[in-house]
Amino acid sequence: MAAASLPVDLVAIRAAQARIAPYVRRTPVLASRRLDEISGAKLAFKCENFQVSGAFKARGAHNAVFALAPGAAAAGVVTHSSGNHGAALTLAAQRRGIPAHIVVPQDALPSKVESIRRYGGRLVFCAPTHADREATAARVQAETGAHLVHPFDDPWVIAGQGTAALELCEDFPGLDDVVTPVGGGGLLGGSAVAARGLIPAVRVTGAEPAAVDDAARSLAAGHIVRQIGARTLADGLRANLSDRTFALLQAHVDAVRTVTEAEIVAAMRLAWEILKIIIEPSSAVALAAVLGNRERFVGRQVGIILTGGNVDLTALPWAAAPDTHL
Repeated sequence: MAAASLPVDLVAIRAAQARIAPYVRRTPVLASRRLDEISGAKLAFKCENFQVSGAFKARGAHNAVFALAPGAAAAGVVTHSSGNHGAALTLAAQRRGIPAHIVVPQDALPSKVESIRRYGGRLVFCAPTHADREATAARVQAETGAHLVHPFDDPWVIAGQGTAALELCEDFPGLDDVVTPVGGGGLLGGSAVAARGLIPAVRVTGAEPAAVDDAARSLAAGHIVRQIGARTLADGLRANLSDRTFALLQAHVDAVRTVTEAEIVAAMRLAWEILKIIIEPSSAVALAAVLGNRERFVGRQVGIILTGGNVDLTALPWAAAPDTHL
C-alpha cells in the first residue's frame, strides 16, 4: 500500500511500535511533587529528550525509513527540517545504510545542523520560508530519486510519533489528559489517536506559541489558517498544519492552548531546575500550557510529552530578555 493511502489508527501505531523497537528507546516517565503543587495536577512527564537523536522525531523517522520496501529505499530519503526531524531521519537512514538528503533553512540552530552533519546527512541549505523548503526538497528529490519523508505530513511518520503517547498511556492507564506541543500536527495527531485508542475518555490538548497560533486559529475557524514569517523561541513549532494532520486534530483533539514567549522560557527553566533535565523551548510549550491553564487541569492526572532536549547552550533564553532571541 502506498504511504499516502495508509490510515493513521491504533493498528498502524502498534505496528510502528513493533517496527521501531530495535532502534528507539522506551523513554522514562518522570514525576515531581513540586510541579504537582505548582500546577494543582498530578503530572507525568514522558521524556523524549532522552530519545535517540535527542527528540521524539526519531520515532517517526525510523518508522518511515524501515517501512520502505528495499527498492524504494535504495535511492535514499530526502526531507526538509529545521533540525530535529532532519537529524532523526539521517540517523535512521545511516542505520539502514542509505543516503539522507536534508534541506535546512539558513536560520536553523547551529547545534541542530551539527547533529545532522554528525550523523552523515547531506545538507542542502535554503531560504527560511516554508515555500523555499518545499521547493528545494522537491528539486533534490527530482535530482536524486530519493523518497520524500515529510516532517509531519506522512502516515508512517505520524504513526511513529504516536508511539510516545502509546507508551505513556500503557504505563499510566488512568490518565485524564495528554498534552503535547503542536507545529505541523504530526505528534499531536498521532498522540491523539493513540491516547483515545487506549483511553477513550482522555482529553487531548495541543500547545503552541501565541506567536505561531495557526493550529488554534485553524480549529476555531474550521479550516486551515496559514501563518507565514512569524518568529518564536520554539523553532520546531513554526510549521503549518497539513490537510491530513488538520483532519486528525479535528477528529481527536479537544483544544489547542497558546502560551507567550515569556511563559515558554519560564516553563523551560522550571524543568531544568526542578526535574533536573534539559528540554528545548519547543518541548517546554506543553508544560507552559498546563501551568497557564491551571483551572483546566487542576485535580487531574496529566501526561505531558517533553518532545526534545536539543538546545543551543551558547544562547540560553533566560540569559537575556526573551525577545532578544526571536
